[in-house]
Amino acid sequence: MNNKKEPKDILNEDEGEILSSPEDVKGEEKTVSLKESEYQKLLADLAESKDKYVRLYAEFDNVRKRMEREKGEFVKYANQELIADFLDILDDLERSVEAARASHEDYAAFLKGIEMVMAHVYDLLRKNDVIPIEAKGKMFDPHCHEALMQEERDDLEEGTVIDEFQKGYMLGSRVIRTNKVKVAKKKE
Repeated sequence: MNNKKEPKDILNEDEGEILSSPEDVKGEEKTVSLKESEYQKLLADLAESKDKYVRLYAEFDNVRKRMEREKGEFVKYANQELIADFLDILDDLERSVEAARASHEDYAAFLKGIEMVMAHVYDLLRKNDVIPIEAKGKMFDPHCHEALMQEERDDLEEGTVIDEFQKGYMLGSRVIRTNKVKVAKKKE
């Protein structure tokens, strides 16, 4: 037996045998010798890792499902307080209609009731960070305004908003409804 080892050979000192180096095994499957105790420890480590993986995956899946359920509930009930406030306004409107039906001739009282309801709505919108977008007399902004008509005018700069058909609103810094407007253009 030749005791001279090539530098690329690997010595398995536990078994006293020379194993081929990885360069010698090109595409072949290599056999590795282990002590039974090391083999059992590797199997135990593998089983423990697999168990941890399965438990972690199940926990992750449960968290994902719980978050989806909570998100759905949040979306469903997110406007609950706002809707409750609007129900108060609906009550005011119903009282105004009842008062108008009871006394057909008191137009001023009916108008006053409607104005009070509108004030209530404006307060509710302000409380929820909803603000109207100013349009009339301003320059047309496609992010905030939607031009429905144009009118030739010499007295105004082109692109100036002349009239507002429907008011636009912002929630915080986000446009939730654009203004419907008429815009000035130069006469040809």
